[in-house]
Amino acid sequence: MIAFVQASSARKWLSAASTLACAIACVSAAQAHAQSVQGDAAVAPDQGQAEAAAQESDIIVTGFRQSLGAAINLKRQSVSSVDAIVAEDIAKFPDQNLAESLQRIPGISIQRDGGEGRAITVRGLGAQFTRVRVNGLETVATSTDGASSNRDRSFDFNVFASELFSSLVVHKTAEASLDEGSLGAVVDLNTGNPLGGKEGLTLVGSATASYNDLAKNWGPRLAGIASWKSADGRFGVALSAAYSTLDTKELGNNSVRWAQARFDNVDGTACFTQPNSGGTYRASAACDAAALSFHPRIPRYGEVRHDRERLGLTGSVQFAPTDATKISIDGLYSRFKETREEKWGEVLLRSNERSINVVNPVYDDNGNMISATLNDAWVRTEHYLRKSSTEFYQVGGTWDQDVTDKFRFTLLGGLSKSNADIPVETTVVFDDRDAQGYSYDYSDMKHPKLTFGTSVTDPANFQLAEIRDRPSNTTNRFKTAQLRTEWDAAEGLTVKVGSMWRRFDFKTVGYQRDTAVCGNGGKDLVLGTITCSPTSLFGPSAVYGFQATPELSELFTLGKAGQPSGTTTQWLIPNLDAATAYTKLYDRALALDVGNNRSVREEVTGGYFQFDAKGDLFGLEYALNAGMRYAKTDQRSTGLNGGIPVTIKRSYEDWLPAANLALFPTDKLVIRAAVADVMTRPTLGSLTPGGSADGFQYRVSYGNPYLNPYRATAYDLAVEWYFAPQSLFSVALFKKDVQSFPVAATISNATFAETGLPASVLVSSSPAALNPALQAEPIWTIATTVNGTGASLKGAEIALQLPFTFLPGIFKHFGILANATFIDSNATYNVSGPAVVPGGGLVNVARENTLFGVSKRAYNGTLYYDDNRFSARVSASYRGPYSDQNSGTGNVFEGYNSTVNVDASVRYKATDWLEFTLDGINLTDEYRGRYTDLDANRNYEYNHFGRTFQFGARVKM
Repeated sequence: MIAFVQASSARKWLSAASTLACAIACVSAAQAHAQSVQGDAAVAPDQGQAEAAAQESDIIVTGFRQSLGAAINLKRQSVSSVDAIVAEDIAKFPDQNLAESLQRIPGISIQRDGGEGRAITVRGLGAQFTRVRVNGLETVATSTDGASSNRDRSFDFNVFASELFSSLVVHKTAEASLDEGSLGAVVDLNTGNPLGGKEGLTLVGSATASYNDLAKNWGPRLAGIASWKSADGRFGVALSAAYSTLDTKELGNNSVRWAQARFDNVDGTACFTQPNSGGTYRASAACDAAALSFHPRIPRYGEVRHDRERLGLTGSVQFAPTDATKISIDGLYSRFKETREEKWGEVLLRSNERSINVVNPVYDDNGNMISATLNDAWVRTEHYLRKSSTEFYQVGGTWDQDVTDKFRFTLLGGLSKSNADIPVETTVVFDDRDAQGYSYDYSDMKHPKLTFGTSVTDPANFQLAEIRDRPSNTTNRFKTAQLRTEWDAAEGLTVKVGSMWRRFDFKTVGYQRDTAVCGNGGKDLVLGTITCSPTSLFGPSAVYGFQATPELSELFTLGKAGQPSGTTTQWLIPNLDAATAYTKLYDRALALDVGNNRSVREEVTGGYFQFDAKGDLFGLEYALNAGMRYAKTDQRSTGLNGGIPVTIKRSYEDWLPAANLALFPTDKLVIRAAVADVMTRPTLGSLTPGGSADGFQYRVSYGNPYLNPYRATAYDLAVEWYFAPQSLFSVALFKKDVQSFPVAATISNATFAETGLPASVLVSSSPAALNPALQAEPIWTIATTVNGTGASLKGAEIALQLPFTFLPGIFKHFGILANATFIDSNATYNVSGPAVVPGGGLVNVARENTLFGVSKRAYNGTLYYDDNRFSARVSASYRGPYSDQNSGTGNVFEGYNSTVNVDASVRYKATDWLEFTLDGINLTDEYRGRYTDLDANRNYEYNHFGRTFQFGARVKM
């Protein structure tokens, strides 16, 4: 039935496209007077010419205002909806990487990790829905920056320095000739174009010193470009390099979500027939109120240090032996290294509530235990270290050939590899499992007061209780071959036919050395040889680890993390070098991390045909393209199920019609309309045939290799008014009807045995592994992903670009850039809501929400001054709140609250070849707030990253 519907849809679109093409051909043949649109209203015949125009703008653009004009011309000349940033836009925005450059484009928002932009959202659709091409070749760059690794299709823009690229082009509507795989956008990143430059040698270099006021650290940022073009214009070479290092800090608090649980005692009322462990629950008003309320799972303050190093190299060689032939070879290499170090002081309520006594609890209207004092609390300090490195390389070649004056082809091929390696991901833990008098107060959700009642600076109170190490690797590979042909069939009519082959290989491998130190009366023991019992784990007098000593410890002092007066700001943490040497952590054998050992191979074959036309119809100038794209996907997914590798193969086909129309009622007005069927392949994590278990949240997740792609029909309508030179006011409306939308399916209230997985898949330091009794309780949630019923998204973009050239005197050098995006979306998700009886299971419900990653409002604005000698600008970017995933422990959704980022830049051109620069990034030191539970907006984390200042000079010869 599905195949029949798809085939019917394909035939319907094919018939419509063919009829339209025939009509166009007849009109074009009948209109001998048909003419190409000239001057400012000229229309580029395809995205290839648009990209070339963007690259060539690197040569003709000499100032910020002129570069804005070049970007406008590129947008104006395209038939489809295109936005771009060209050469000096990128070089002169105060951006740390490509993501931060792209957020200036209407409809694009970014997600930050560690204070830097990492991934983009286009018109409300997240990073997994955006395809990225580097020099025309689709690829994926994966980093391990931020709190987690990227093990999906999303592209991590923080891998690359913005100086390496001459243009960024964002295709917001689909064309048959444009690579499939995107519900959001196709982003083209373009490097050198030496034949588009001037003859002879061109050298550009910049040197910048960066300073972060929270880390109080300096780092260099260096970039250089060398380009040479022969006198006859037949041969050109371009090389570029960028290098930077910068250490930053992230300070704040984190709750690690909120949860419900039954406590041992509440205000002197015993909640169980037996204290600390065992027995049966005794219902009472005090115990029930505490059990049904939400409390922070791991309330804590801490510091996260980010040490980053980027190295990027590009090379381009172009040879044009004749006017009809051009051969290009492009290469790109990038290495992004990060060291992430975390230091936390916390109380581990998670899974330990059974032994904790609660005193003076206070509840708010959102069902939260907003403050309390805890006795017999499990005080913990953590020291975490992760070393990671991403290496990316790509090599590609293009042969452009004019066979005749009416027929030409482009042969394109290449390969890329992104290798994200984590050789070290180590955590060492100190515990004090019978601490008295700990108190927390979340009356101010963003700035909780967390106070330890017993000394956390005395090593005598701590034992070395857990050690973990989780090395991993994620590798993505792309191989691509494409043939594109164009035939000028008649005046104003071009027929395009192409074929493509692409193979994508994804593989992630993870290991763990997680170990809990178990007690045996205080004797030293070989780690991991004794199974922890409930007594040794939970008993307040048990010896559960190695006694902490000054040699195994170091004192941590919390800086400005937004903490209120009364918060404890000093505590001991393990010394990583001493503790790992003492426990011989790195000598221990590696065990498989089952959920992170999986792979996917996708081999895609297909092709397209497309008709491009332009001319004059009844006095109205127009340009359009219409066609069909076909893609067959052969998929092979491998994962571990019960420790055994399982491979599932499947194939599916997509017929993707697309049409774009541009009308030119006047030489200053453009009206655009587009409709297309689009698709995005399922997330990689959902395709594994294996399962993984989380022994901390009591959750088992299974993949589904039979998931269908996300499939949608996209509609666009835009009006663009080019009312003055370098000026634009535009309004764009867009709508996406998503027919196929994978959603989570959850079954809760199961025992671990009912999941079908062996206990060996549990992380050995998790509560479920340490206490086998938890495996027998019906507290486990079983989750998978299934094909859902679809979703909808609609919105509007409004953009204004206005230089104040109409004003007198100095004011004519000012100008503004402003855009706003408004989005309304709706999808139905299966979620696990809170328990309604003390100790009961979570309640499964269907809940409507926006699509994950969608902010309903986003604004960008820049005020600039540019007189060709001195330039300055201030930019502000607002992103509204959004949910980005299902939550856990009874919370419904989680995501980020709104943010405003303010940046500024000053440039002074001392001579024609020397320019001085000063940039300020995150000038307001904006805090990032993450929430859990959409309705209650409970504090997940609230932290800040400081301001970054860059001082430098740029030389061009």
